[in-house]
Amino acid sequence: MSRFYVTTPIYYVNDEPHIGHAYTTILADVVARFHRALGDETYFLTGTDEHGQKVQQAAEKRGVSPQQHVDEYVVRFQEKWDALNIQYDQFIRTTQDNHKSVVSFLLQKLWDKGLIYKDTYEGWYSVAEERFLTDKEYEEGEWRDVKRLSESNYWFKMSAYQEDLINYIHDNPDFIQPAFRKNEVLGFLRQELGDLCISRPKARLNWGIELPFDNEYVTYVWFDALTNYISAIGYPNQDETFKQWWPVDFHLIGKDILTTHAVYWPTMLMAADLPLPKTIFAHGWWLMGDAKMSKSLGNVVRPLDLANEYGVDALRYFLMREMTPGQDASFTMDGFISRYNSDLANDLGNMVNRITKLLGRNFDFILPDPGETMPVDSDLVQHVAALREKVASELDQMRVNYAITHVFDVLREINRYLEETAPWKLLKTDKDRAGAVLYNAAEALRLSAVHLYPVMPEKISQLLEVMGTSAKSRFSEDGWFEWGHNKPGTKLGKTDGLFPRIEVQEVPEEAPEKLDIKDEISFDDFMKMDIRVAKIIKAEKHPNADKLLKLQVDLGAEQRQVIAGIAEHYSPENLVGKSVSIVANLKPAKIRGELSQGMILAADDGKVVSPLIPLKDVDPGSKVR
Repeated sequence: MSRFYVTTPIYYVNDEPHIGHAYTTILADVVARFHRALGDETYFLTGTDEHGQKVQQAAEKRGVSPQQHVDEYVVRFQEKWDALNIQYDQFIRTTQDNHKSVVSFLLQKLWDKGLIYKDTYEGWYSVAEERFLTDKEYEEGEWRDVKRLSESNYWFKMSAYQEDLINYIHDNPDFIQPAFRKNEVLGFLRQELGDLCISRPKARLNWGIELPFDNEYVTYVWFDALTNYISAIGYPNQDETFKQWWPVDFHLIGKDILTTHAVYWPTMLMAADLPLPKTIFAHGWWLMGDAKMSKSLGNVVRPLDLANEYGVDALRYFLMREMTPGQDASFTMDGFISRYNSDLANDLGNMVNRITKLLGRNFDFILPDPGETMPVDSDLVQHVAALREKVASELDQMRVNYAITHVFDVLREINRYLEETAPWKLLKTDKDRAGAVLYNAAEALRLSAVHLYPVMPEKISQLLEVMGTSAKSRFSEDGWFEWGHNKPGTKLGKTDGLFPRIEVQEVPEEAPEKLDIKDEISFDDFMKMDIRVAKIIKAEKHPNADKLLKLQVDLGAEQRQVIAGIAEHYSPENLVGKSVSIVANLKPAKIRGELSQGMILAADDGKVVSPLIPLKDVDPGSKVR
C-alpha cells in the first residue's frame, strides 16, 4: 500500500484566515482526499504558528497572556477549516508540549555537533518580519518597521551546507516545483549564504521556546515553526511510524516563503542527518483584480463570506479550477459567478438533470441493462477509462486545474455521445437500446463525479447518491473507479438541481465619464522627453517579480536593459525582434533589484497592455517626435 504525506504552512495565529490561506489548505485537502480514495495511507498536516514578538505585543495590547491570546485566536482557523470541509489528520500548534520538546531536542543536537555558536550582530532588523536584514536586502527591499540593532544571539551554521544544497537541487529536479521556482532558489544560493540567527534574547522577547543550552534566550520563530513538519509525526523517535511518513511527499507553500522552506529548512535537516522533502511546491498569490490582497488596501476576500452565500463546494471548485499552479490568479466576483454558472450549473448540472430525467420518466429510476456494446459505446468507455490515470498524473504535479479540465472533457464526451445516439428517439423504436445508451451515459457520469469528489465532497456525495453509489462506502468498495461498478437494476435517486444557476441582476450602464486627462504641460516640458525606437534583442522573466520582464534593447549606438511590467500579457520569446518606443532619457532606477535604463511606452485600457510600435520598420535609435 502506498503512503502519502502532505503539509500546508502553519499559519500565523494573529492572521484573519483569507482566501490565500483557504487556497493552500483546500489544495492539500483535495490531493489528500484523492489519495485516500485510491486506498493510499494518507496524512494531511496543517496548523498554526503561535510564538514570536508580534504575538507577545498583541497579547499585551489586549491585556491577556500570550497563551490565552493564541488559545482564543487559533479557533478562527479551526472553525473556518471545519466550515470549508477540510479533512486534516492533525492540526498542530507550536505551543503544544510535544512540539516544544522536539524543537529543544533538535537545538541541543545541533549544539552538541558544534553547529550553533554565539556571536554579536550589528545591522538592520525588521520588526514586522521578525528577521535580520543584510545591507543589500535593506537597500533593495521594501521592509516595514526597520531599525538598527546591535545584539548577541545564537547562530546556526547554515553556510556550511550551501554547496551540498546546491548539488541536491541540481540532482533532484522534483525537489522545488514548479521548475522555474528552482531557478529563484539557485539564484539566491549564488550569493554567499550567511548563517541563520536562531535566537532572540528574553530581554526583548520572552514568548517562545527556551534554548536548552541558554535559558536567557528563546528560539527564533522560523526555526520553531519549520520543525512542526517532523514533530507532528513522532520525531525524534525514528521508528517505523516516523519512517512511514518522512520524507514528506509535498510541502505546499505560498511563493513568499520559498526561501525559508527551500534554504533554511533543508539545511536544518541536513544538519540533523534527516532526508530532505521530496517536493516543495510554491504556488502563486491570489490578487483582487490586479492588486495583491492586503489588509491595508482593504481588499481581502474572506472565504466564509463566499461559502455562506454560494456554498462551500462552489468556493472550493473556483479556487481549484482558476489558479494555474505557480502563477498568480485574480479573484473577481464576475469571474467567480461566470465559472460557477458555466461549469457547474450548465455543463455538470444540466448533464445530471438530462440523464436522470430520462431514466426516471422511462425506466422508473432503475438503471437499465447495458446490452451489447456498440463501437460508439466503446469510444465513450475508452475516454472514461483514461480519466483516472490523467487525473492522477496531474495531481502528482499539483495541477488540480488541469485534472478538473480532463473531467469536463469527459462530460463533453458524454454530451457528444448522447447527441449521436439520441436515446430520446430510440425510446420510440428500440427501448432496450435506449436503456443501454442511458446506462453508459449514467456510468460515465458517475465516474466523472468520482474524480470530482475530492474537490466538491458535499455536492458530489449527493450526486453519487442520486447515481446509486453510496459515498459512505467509497473507500472500502472495490471497483469504485472502475467501469461497471453500478449494476443494472440499481435504484437511482431524484434531484431538484444540485447546482442552481446564480442569477445576476443587470445594472443599467451609466453614461461614460469624461476622459480624465492630467494637468497641461508646456511644449518645452514635452520636448525634454527623448523618445526613441528600440529593438528588443533579448527578453526574460524578472527573477524577483512575476509581472515584470527584463529586456535588453538595441538603440543603435548602444544597448540597454529596461524593466517592463508586461509579463502577464506577453511571453519573452514573442517579444524578441520587436521594435518598441522607449523614454530614453529617464533617470536609471533599480526595480526589484534589477537596473532599468528607460521606460517602454504602452497603451493600457485596463484589459490589454500594448507597447507602442512604429507602423513601418525604422532603424533602432530613431527619434519619436
